Amino acid sequence: MLIKTGDTVEVLAGASKGVRGKVIKVDREAGKALVEGVNKVFKHVKRSQKHPQGGRLSKEMPIDISKVQFCCESCGKRARLGLRYTDEGAKERFCKKCDTTAGEIAPPKAAYAKKPVAAKK
Repeated sequence: MLIKTGDTVEVLAGASKGVRGKVIKVDREAGKALVEGVNKVFKHVKRSQKHPQGGRLSKEMPIDISKVQFCCESCGKRARLGLRYTDEGAKERFCKKCDTTAGEIAPPKAAYAKKPVAAKK
């Protein structure tokens, strides 16, 4: 699962199809993501000290991660994400359409660093 908090995604299915929004939270165990402005429901709240007026509160509910797709910031299109290692050995996400980086996932490791090739004589 390569979608992270703060990514811009587009909804592929459901009542909010075609809507773009920022990911607020990702639940990896359940495979769900909370997206800003998507899958809104009304929660009926009784009068209390916390909510003196009561009534209906509108809130977002989690949506299945398979129903959203990453939107690249540089090309502005929906795209799949890939993983690769940088020259220093850090793991990063990248857009498969325009090949730009979408942020690092793991710090550099010496085992994955590209070693300089020795010159042949």
